[in-house]
Amino acid sequence: MLKAANEAGLDGLVVTDHDAIEASKTAVKLAPEYDLLAIPGIEVSSSDGHVLALGVDQLVPAGEPFVETVAMIHSQGGVAVVPHPYQRLRKGVLANVPEAELSVADAIEVYNSRFLTGWTNRKAERLAERLDMAKTAGSDAHVAEMVGRAITKINAEPTRESVLDAIRSGRTAVDGQRTPLPVTIRQASGTARRRFKKKLNQ
Repeated sequence: MLKAANEAGLDGLVVTDHDAIEASKTAVKLAPEYDLLAIPGIEVSSSDGHVLALGVDQLVPAGEPFVETVAMIHSQGGVAVVPHPYQRLRKGVLANVPEAELSVADAIEVYNSRFLTGWTNRKAERLAERLDMAKTAGSDAHVAEMVGRAITKINAEPTRESVLDAIRSGRTAVDGQRTPLPVTIRQASGTARRRFKKKLNQ
């Protein structure tokens, strides 16, 4: 992932595994070797859907309600981002959380590179504008070749705190391109196989 980020011309990245932080911490340690800034993070499975925790150093427990999850992220000095809010199949929180409650978070992901038509991205952008929230983009890269498909441009110094403060303040812009469909299909089929094997082993 770090090699791919460097080759894509990124200045930094946040690795946000589902309900795990160790790989993200490893990325933070190795990032300087690739001339990158890495910030630790997690994609937390709240009971209401997914929440990105950026800049946290400890695991945020899964299974708690959205508002409580955001509060736990903030208690660590982290930034809470609502990813793919309108995508029910990918556990977007708007399936369970009233729109007005989203403003407890710091930002909304308005460009996710894994899409077919871009309709849900456009809806997410309008939502961020209605709620006056910062906008971010995410490659949602489950394989290295997806890294850098979506970019959050941040007006900040190349430090963890400066980047987090810029997101909180809304000093962001988004850019990107759709992940090619064959790559998305290949990634999704790999995920399905892993889940099937996991169920067999339970």
